[in-house]
Amino acid sequence: MRSPLLDLPGAVAADAPDSDVAAHYGDLFAEQRALAKGEAVVDRSNREVVRVSGADRLKWLNDLTSQKLDTLRPGEWTQTLDLDLQGRVLHHLTLVDDGESVLAHVEPGTAQSLVDYLDRMRFMLRVEVSRADDLAVLSTATDDFLVPRAELPEHLGRPLAGLWAYEALRIEAHRPRLGFETDHKTIPHEVGWIGAAVHLSKGCYRGQETVARVHNLGHPPRRLVFLHLDGSVDTLPVHGDPVIFESQEVGVVGSAARHHELGPIALAVVKRTVPVDAPLLAGGVAASQEVVVPPDAGRNVAIDPSLRRRIR
Repeated sequence: MRSPLLDLPGAVAADAPDSDVAAHYGDLFAEQRALAKGEAVVDRSNREVVRVSGADRLKWLNDLTSQKLDTLRPGEWTQTLDLDLQGRVLHHLTLVDDGESVLAHVEPGTAQSLVDYLDRMRFMLRVEVSRADDLAVLSTATDDFLVPRAELPEHLGRPLAGLWAYEALRIEAHRPRLGFETDHKTIPHEVGWIGAAVHLSKGCYRGQETVARVHNLGHPPRRLVFLHLDGSVDTLPVHGDPVIFESQEVGVVGSAARHHELGPIALAVVKRTVPVDAPLLAGGVAASQEVVVPPDAGRNVAIDPSLRRRIR
């Protein structure tokens, strides 16, 4: 659904799958700085919301997805993954329990497939699953909140930052996005979702065998990297552009942005065997890399939290 905030003077629509919200409102770097300082909010109302209600909702979701949810407290936000039997990521949920229902927001265009899967898994449990199209997502640089969609016009007068500002800070913070830093083969270890969205000592769930096996015995085949791009080039690489090392394609670009302090930056997924200090070409642009997921991730090697940038 097209956001009414796109009717603001100067608002420019983002590209698909985010074309229903604003990329910016006329001043990208000012919006970034305001967002980084906690002085602005981002319209992410193109994201879809799923509602799970009923007395068994937390234990049920705990049994189906990767995060420990059975002890989730009302008002506490977390992330979880829906995996297939091979441990590959199908859905990424950012969710909160309001004391009566779990409300999870997901990527545009993915809510219905999630609802269909969850509905098939209800059996005799006291749960109800539905789309919550009456709710919209607004975000700061670090937090999300849900508002009635009908109330979005009431936010026309508050300081706003566009999605480009949000994406630049997301990339800086090394946070992967489903469909951008992931594909149909992605397992959670490759993009750093172990811990953030995967609990390693909870009970069984679909895909858990792969998660445990890679963690205990092996290494994921790919790893997420943060790229500093050559600032003398006018263009940014785009999603899906090849990452080249020594004339060989070793990965793909996920997301790229212009940051108000760091300049052009990107996230990419490359083969685990690429040296961590190797110079790369990302969509033809020279790039140096910072480690996000270490090459030796797995085999009980945890990702050092200090490797993750903090927005503030």
